[in-house]
Amino acid sequence: MKIDILTIFPKMFQGPFTESLIVRAVKNGILQIKVTDIRSFSKDKHKKVDDKPFGGGVGMVLKPEPLYDAIKSVGVKKKNNLYKNYYSKPYVIYMSPQGKTLNNEIIKKFSKLKHLVFVCGHYEGIDERIINYVDEEISIGDYVLTGGEIPAMVVVDSLARLLPGVVKEESSVKNDSFYNGILDYAHYTRPAVFKGNKVPEVLLSGDHKKIDLWRKSEAYERTRKRRPDLLGLLCTSKEKNRLKDII
Repeated sequence: MKIDILTIFPKMFQGPFTESLIVRAVKNGILQIKVTDIRSFSKDKHKKVDDKPFGGGVGMVLKPEPLYDAIKSVGVKKKNNLYKNYYSKPYVIYMSPQGKTLNNEIIKKFSKLKHLVFVCGHYEGIDERIINYVDEEISIGDYVLTGGEIPAMVVVDSLARLLPGVVKEESSVKNDSFYNGILDYAHYTRPAVFKGNKVPEVLLSGDHKKIDLWRKSEAYERTRKRRPDLLGLLCTSKEKNRLKDII
């Protein structure tokens, strides 16, 4: 997968993208990440990329010209109108608090694409005319950050885990919270007793069928208590019957 990130603060990505699974994925050729400074496309002698909004008001807006040139430089010609084009053309994502709230289904979709382009907004946002070159606006929650860089890092980190070969044990990804629509079950490791608290006996039994059933039950029960809203998304009769049987 190829990822292009367009930002006015490229140094913000030096830490997160040079550690852990991300750097390993890059070294193994699974992931290609290029961070481009939008300022390099400014024709202003001071490399200015923002200006005051038309109509007055506080704050600054990222100008359309350098943004357009930056987007065009990574191979984007126009907005994708058909889903089939997602696989052959760059898919442009604008990280915005007004976008669709990120969830695991969106991450799954992104992980199947070949080329993603992240536009990191700043200040009051980007000139609205640039939205014509954006395929999707994504938010990581109902709050506002200083810019789109950290949200872009979140999306890249999350989707990278789904790429084959990034996580050593791929089966562990499928047991993660949200992958199957519910939360993950509780995990324990040595010692078997910690400050008087014991590991559930079933996990020490060696009976893998009982352990599997306990984990499924624990996952659903944890979801029922902490995120009951997720259970409403299990809309198929098969999933509903599975839920009843386990609980």
